[in-house]
Amino acid sequence: MSVAHPPHDPSGGPAAPGDHPDGVPTRSRVTLRVNGEPRDLTVDHRATLLDVLREDLGLTGAKKGCDHGQCGACTVLVDGRRANSCLLLAVAQDGVDVITVEGLAAGGELHPVQQAFLDRDAFQCGYCTPGQLCSAVGVFAEAAAGHPSHVTDPARPSGQGPVELTPAEIRERLSGNLCRCGAYPNIVAAVEDVTR
Repeated sequence: MSVAHPPHDPSGGPAAPGDHPDGVPTRSRVTLRVNGEPRDLTVDHRATLLDVLREDLGLTGAKKGCDHGQCGACTVLVDGRRANSCLLLAVAQDGVDVITVEGLAAGGELHPVQQAFLDRDAFQCGYCTPGQLCSAVGVFAEAAAGHPSHVTDPARPSGQGPVELTPAEIRERLSGNLCRCGAYPNIVAAVEDVTR
């Protein structure tokens, strides 16, 4: 039977919690502004933003689906832009502003896209819904800033005012968020409702 020994630093004393036995730090302090609140954390260098949100901060809205950036269930807004939080190392996010699905509502009122999802019954199991919601909020900002998508008319001058969010634009822009239940028609309709 082997006995586990605590790691030691080169001077012979016990290493700091989270330090590698050779003395190289494996954890760092970061400050994230999460849903408007500054959070000072010590994070493992290998931890993703998704893991820190779920495990350290108890914000379980963002889901771990594929853990490879392919399903979009972990989508959050980072400095106002949508991002797959499973692909972001938390230690590299020091000083950023993170909005999760828990932070979309304000003053006791649902965000308009949250209300539209309810009104349109735009979910079934709900697993992908937090990512869909955060992604939709990001889509609104991208289109308002004039960022084209793959289906935007190439003759349209880039950056010349907002891009109209037609159903084709919505489907293309949300294509990185997968729904295994197939609630796509109602999701598109909900997002379209908010643009009117």
